[in-house]
Amino acid sequence: MAEIQLDIVATEGEIHSGKAVMVVVPAAQGEVGIAPRHAPLLTAIKPGEMRVETPEGEHLRFFVGGGVLEVQPDRVTVLADTALRGEDADEAAAAEAKKAAEKAMEGASEESDLARAQAELVEATARLEFVRKLKEGH
Repeated sequence: MAEIQLDIVATEGEIHSGKAVMVVVPAAQGEVGIAPRHAPLLTAIKPGEMRVETPEGEHLRFFVGGGVLEVQPDRVTVLADTALRGEDADEAAAAEAKKAAEKAMEGASEESDLARAQAELVEATARLEFVRKLKEGH
């Protein structure tokens, strides 16, 4: 079975490094499925769930909060603004982040503050949705 090297790096540090047979990433224009020998690609990613199938048949899930995806025929690199392993997901923290982003939206007085608050709300909402999907077993 063909494999591809996957590296997920966030500002917090390396989140994951290992082999995969399939990687699904929330790209800016929609989900992208990447298998070994995929054509080279460089694209922005949006906040959402990233899924990985390992050569052993294990299914891993990650939350990525935006960033950049680089695909080479033998390697996938995700440079994420923020990232979280599925097993590290915390619903209370995600809900609190969403509340904080909503509050920031209400208090935004300048256009730049509003844009930043909107981006934070999108990420927080996607993170909360990710955690809830994990909890429900989807």
